[in-house]
Amino acid sequence: MGKIAVVTDSSCDLPQDVIEKWQIEVVPLRIHYIDQEYRDGIEITADEVADQLKQEIPKTSMPTPEDIYSTFEKLKNSGVTHIIVITVAAAISGTYNTFRLVANEFELEISMVDSAGVSFLLGFLVLEAARLCSITTNMTEILDKIDKTKKQLKGYFIVDTLDYLRAGGRIGKVASSIGSMLNIKPIISLDSEGKLYPHGIARGKKQAIRKMISPILKQLESTRAHIAILHTKAEEEALALKEKMMQYDTLQNLYIRTVSPALMVHAGPGLLGIVIHPLPQDQENA
Repeated sequence: MGKIAVVTDSSCDLPQDVIEKWQIEVVPLRIHYIDQEYRDGIEITADEVADQLKQEIPKTSMPTPEDIYSTFEKLKNSGVTHIIVITVAAAISGTYNTFRLVANEFELEISMVDSAGVSFLLGFLVLEAARLCSITTNMTEILDKIDKTKKQLKGYFIVDTLDYLRAGGRIGKVASSIGSMLNIKPIISLDSEGKLYPHGIARGKKQAIRKMISPILKQLESTRAHIAILHTKAEEEALALKEKMMQYDTLQNLYIRTVSPALMVHAGPGLLGIVIHPLPQDQENA
């Protein structure tokens, strides 16, 4: 096996320095306003999306076939012989299928992986794939370990309102009636197929946060892990979660990230989330 590259989409929420360190290729999603289109995270920021939500809720779409093809072409010209594509959950986006259609027409070995996740549920999987590619070229081993990691990742999210998820058609099993009940907050997760579902409910955001982090803290009591804290215009609450996580010696890396502009469209201001990547006992920190 020759040179392997990892490609993903901009909903992975990985920091730019991490993307550059692991030489990950990120293809942007698209954000559409009535009179303008932007490349996610390149031509518009999450804060800019948030500031405009009261005037207009934009639409999002998958990366263009042209952007995907040009990324593949650039990698091929650089000597890459195999590409691993890992995308946002196919259950909530057409991104996986768009990549697949382009990959089927491209003259290079391309392995497709549906992360069944979003944000750092995708990001941690991409990061693990890049780490594996740096130590082995055995594709069977790499893809097998990616699949195992995918099953271990857990993520939980709270939103201030379900209105944005409803507007984007992403609400899935999270019944909108739950969120409209007086001060009831659903704790949202994604199932094995990448569909949103209510992991639990709580009365008020403080109780919701306690319930959201409870399984994470329990896991940190005995398991080394990476943690990502995600938010939209909720930095103070994100920093408070960081303080709780930092009390555990098992914590390896911790990321605090404002989610991508495309995710801001569907979550709205006030989202708070946490993702855990448990590490095998024999794995070195990366």
